[in-house]
Amino acid sequence: MPDKPAGPSILIVDDDPSVQAAVSDFLTANGYRVHVAADGPGMRRVLDRHEIAVVLLDVMLPGDDGLALARELRDIGDIGIIMLSARGSEADRVSGLEMGADDYLPKPAAPRELLARIRAVQRRYQGDRAGRVQGTGFSFEGWTFDPVRRVLRDRAGLVVSLSEGEFELLLAFVENPGQVLSRDQLLELARGEESEAFDRAVDVQVSRLRRKLGQCLNGEAIRTVRGEGYLFAPVVGRS
Repeated sequence: MPDKPAGPSILIVDDDPSVQAAVSDFLTANGYRVHVAADGPGMRRVLDRHEIAVVLLDVMLPGDDGLALARELRDIGDIGIIMLSARGSEADRVSGLEMGADDYLPKPAAPRELLARIRAVQRRYQGDRAGRVQGTGFSFEGWTFDPVRRVLRDRAGLVVSLSEGEFELLLAFVENPGQVLSRDQLLELARGEESEAFDRAVDVQVSRLRRKLGQCLNGEAIRTVRGEGYLFAPVVGRS
């Protein structure tokens, strides 16, 4: 009997058994451990028992829909989230990203593209940033940001949760304080070669990050420079 794959664990949340089987077989053949669930309660049971690297999440599910579950997953922490849906309009994709998804693919997803997207999300979570930030922390206006541990704390020391997109944008901003960054520059800094999939989401992610930063610098931490891009206004220190 062949050994069980030793790769990262993927959770498929989809109520269609044929989708579960097809995607599970493909990912298992590519070295992943695969778990399946048909709804929110099933997803939670798997998460309670296993360490999951990436969740493939259908939008249209019985009970809590995929958007609600994406928001729940994002609050948990460092889990990659890829939404899969037959609803592939721009509004649907933006809604998924707003809820904290890292990527959004229309169904049926081409297997090789799905595999590439999973690997891209894994790379972003597993440490491409570690060499770039060299273990350096940042501070601004009484806030602290540790990119290695992925922890943002406000002036009171409370942890502020960040989606993957918000994390990448904040890292781009604190590494380039006081500089106007165009939308294209932010895409390149935050997403690298995978930026094309997120080219319509920068404004959404910036808006969400602004809300997370709240009253930092009287609500003016991220400033819009009309016709040019965005500027991170606080003075940033390194620790």
